[in-house]
Amino acid sequence: MVTSSKRTYASMSNLPGLLQSVFLTLPQTTVNTYLRQRLLNTHRQHGVEETAAECRKLGATTHVFVVDCSNREEIYSSVNQVKKEVGDVTIVVNNAGAIYPADLLSTKDEEITKTFEVNILGHFWITKALLPSMIRRNHGHIVTVASVCGHGVIPYLIPYCSSKFAAVGFHRALTSELEALGKTGIKTSCLCPVFVNTGFTKNPSTRIWPVLETDKVVRSLIDGILTDKKMIFVPSYINISLTIERFLPERAVAAINHVQDIHFEAVIGHKIKMK
Repeated sequence: MVTSSKRTYASMSNLPGLLQSVFLTLPQTTVNTYLRQRLLNTHRQHGVEETAAECRKLGATTHVFVVDCSNREEIYSSVNQVKKEVGDVTIVVNNAGAIYPADLLSTKDEEITKTFEVNILGHFWITKALLPSMIRRNHGHIVTVASVCGHGVIPYLIPYCSSKFAAVGFHRALTSELEALGKTGIKTSCLCPVFVNTGFTKNPSTRIWPVLETDKVVRSLIDGILTDKKMIFVPSYINISLTIERFLPERAVAAINHVQDIHFEAVIGHKIKMK
C-alpha cells in the first residue's frame, strides 16, 4: 500500500508519457527513483529529465539513472548504485517495452531478440536485483506492465504478443511463489491495457477498444496498487470480454476479431503499411 510518508519507487521505463503520469500521480512526499532504458532518442531522454524536474517542483526527492534494460549486468550495477545513493526500493514498476510491428518474415532476428530482452528478461533481472531487500523486510510491491496482448493475440505483433504472454506468466508465477514462501507483505500487480496513446505503436485504431490516454491508464494503475489488485485491465471490461472468449468456438472469436478491425502501422512484406 502506498500510504506512508516516504516510499521509494523505481520505474524501468522507456515511455516518457506513461512514466511522467505515474510519478506525477504518486504521493508528493515520496522519494522517486527512475531506472530508465538508454535510448539513442535524445528527445526521450530529455523527457524523463523534464519529468524529474516536475516531480521536484511537487516536493519529491527525485533521482534519475539511465540504464539499458536489455543489459543484465548494467541493470545489476545500476540497482546497486540506487541502493547506495537512495536506499531500498519499496515499489518497482517494470514498464520498459520494445515493439516492432511487422509480419514474422519481415521482422529482423535482432528485433525479436531485443523484444524479449526488454519485455521479459529485463523483468527477471530488475526483480532479482530488488527482491532480496523486499523479502528481508517482507514488504514491497512489484508491478509488471504487460498488455492485453498478453491474453490475446494480434497479427503482425508475434514477438510482442509472445513476450507479453511471458510477462503475464512471470507475474502469476512470481505471485504464487511469494505466497508459497509466506511473504504476504510483498504485493504484486500486472497492468494490461489496450492501445495507449504514447507513440509506441503508430496510428492505432479499433472499432471496439478505445485508444487510451496515459492519465486513464495511470489512474487505474495507482488504484490497483492501493487496493492490491492482482490483474489490472484497462478498460476493466476487457476482462469480461476475454473471459467470454474462452467459452466461444474459434469461428465466433474470429468473427469478433473481424468486427474489432484493429489497425496500426506495420511492416508487411518489408514495406510499411496500415495493417
